[in-house]
Amino acid sequence: MATTKAKSTAKVNSRVNFSKETYMHWYESMLLMRRFEEKAGQLYGQQKIKGFCHLYIGQEACVAGAVSALDKDDKYITAYRDHAHPIGLGTDPKYIMAELFAKATGISKGKGGSMHMFDKEHHFFGGHGIVGGQIPLGIGIAFAEKYKKTKNLCVTYMGDGAVRQGAFHESLNLAMVYKLPVILVIENNGYAMGTSVERTSNVTELYTLGEAYDIPSEPVDAMKVEDVHKAVAKAAERARSGGGATLLEFRTYRYKGHSMSDPAKYRTKEEVAEYKSQDPIEQVKKAILSKKIATEKQLTEIDQQIKQQVAEAVDFAENSPYPEPSEAYKDVYVQTDYPFIKE
Repeated sequence: MATTKAKSTAKVNSRVNFSKETYMHWYESMLLMRRFEEKAGQLYGQQKIKGFCHLYIGQEACVAGAVSALDKDDKYITAYRDHAHPIGLGTDPKYIMAELFAKATGISKGKGGSMHMFDKEHHFFGGHGIVGGQIPLGIGIAFAEKYKKTKNLCVTYMGDGAVRQGAFHESLNLAMVYKLPVILVIENNGYAMGTSVERTSNVTELYTLGEAYDIPSEPVDAMKVEDVHKAVAKAAERARSGGGATLLEFRTYRYKGHSMSDPAKYRTKEEVAEYKSQDPIEQVKKAILSKKIATEKQLTEIDQQIKQQVAEAVDFAENSPYPEPSEAYKDVYVQTDYPFIKE
């Protein structure tokens, strides 16, 4: 059975050649994200998944390259296009699928659905439905790591539309004032819902927004998982050494609409085809074949194993129970042992 939890073997120094294990990890991880999302889209069409649903197809390298560059205790937080992030971190897909089905066995107990995945075990601090709402939370997580004097950092993902929120700019300022161990990632897929960057921002080179706060900032070709890994590894080194934040603009593309209800008629077929010709999974596959890391037959077998894994996740979700009505009153408050909070 294919697995995505290969961080210890996948992590490599950005200044050396990537290992065979790294390429295979990337391939399996991204392919599992792709097959999971394809199945989620199919199930949504069958009305087995309801509510909002935002697919990550095309953007897989944004997660795979970052996870392979970071340490197991680093923290992650993102917006509502959040199925792939926990998959890349090693969460069993069956719990993510169960959450999409609103089942009690889901990663958020069936209470969050597509936009609110959380996995404490894998340090995934969730998907968040409010545009830009996760950015100051990521800053807070990074502040906590610095306060506790750890060497951990927080990767804070956001979409290109979120950079027009005031919270983004406030967060950048605080990140540099306190020299926080945070990597701010703009997943720029070109469109905020159905509106292009050019129509909503005078600044279209989004990474330059960090320069106003003296944050080292750069664009990254996020259709290439190798480039993502190298950029994140460099930013992580800066964060752990006390240098503070880095802003990375991941230039990526989503093949599907903003959500399942979006026909994406604001794009041309030629534009979509151009990006698909740069598909991140296909690029890794070509590298694996050219380097003779694996054969076409072996990669096909991996694909079949992953499809089976996704099928098993669907069976698990379909056969899981819905939450009891009383669950609506649980997890609302939390007990704490902080001395300044009185019962």
